[in-house]
Amino acid sequence: MKRTLGMLVALLAGCADKPDAGWTGYAEAELVYIAPPVAGRLTTLAVRSGEAVNAGQVLFELDATPELAADAEAQARAQSARAQAQDADKGRRAPELAVTRAQLDQARAAERLASIDLTRQQELLKQGFVAKARVDDAATALAQARARVVELDAAVQVGRLPARDDERTAARALADAAQSGRAQTAWRVAQKRQSAPMPARVQDVFMRPGEWVGAGQPVLALLPPANRKARFYVPQSAVGGLKLDAPVQLRCDGCGAAIPARISFIAAGPEYTPPVIYANGQRDKLVFLVEARPVKVEDAERLHPGQPLDVKP
Repeated sequence: MKRTLGMLVALLAGCADKPDAGWTGYAEAELVYIAPPVAGRLTTLAVRSGEAVNAGQVLFELDATPELAADAEAQARAQSARAQAQDADKGRRAPELAVTRAQLDQARAAERLASIDLTRQQELLKQGFVAKARVDDAATALAQARARVVELDAAVQVGRLPARDDERTAARALADAAQSGRAQTAWRVAQKRQSAPMPARVQDVFMRPGEWVGAGQPVLALLPPANRKARFYVPQSAVGGLKLDAPVQLRCDGCGAAIPARISFIAAGPEYTPPVIYANGQRDKLVFLVEARPVKVEDAERLHPGQPLDVKP
């Protein structure tokens, strides 16, 4: 009886020393850094650290005075180019055509007078009152008057025509180029105001109003719920049984119920356990880095970057 009791106590003691299946790790965040693609002085900071923001909510604004001035200039250039292109598609203005038509009427009247004079000179030549040279002069004057009529009539026809095809094409190309320049300046103006690309929480703010922000320099960092994950290390003896999308349970101090998650990454190569995972018993052991993401977005909010985690399969 004593021997049986001793074996039972030894068995229970062995079970008590056996650690629970699972691994230790920590929560990590993939931050989204919001930076303007153009430089400027920060004038408005509309959020603060720790604040939840919605998609499309304005985060900050830079001084857009130079861009607004350039945009106004580009807009004026675009309007001028469009007007020139439209003008190239038209003929001469009505008052200009009216002047040419009046000149044509004068030329026709002169032609009639020259014709009458030539007839009179020819009659006088027959009667012997004038020399033949007078008839030749009258014929020349009539020919000049008729040529002038033809010239002005052609000028009226040309005045109704638009510019030549090459000129019209060039004018339209200049209008398109001016419109493209307008689009560029308008884009720069829009980039001076940055909004949240997705629902998130402001993790950190790096710049303050009045400071100069370089192009591509982050002003703040956002932490979307979907970008929170767990990182833990699995011994090489257990990693072979893990697969992507396999379910795991995450537990942390003060988190309440376990957080369902799925494995999203398994390292291809091993490494030695880093001390940051808070488990002295696992140090100096060959392990594989594994990552898991919470299944539900609302559960991801319960994870805080750097927080120690217990992970169970």
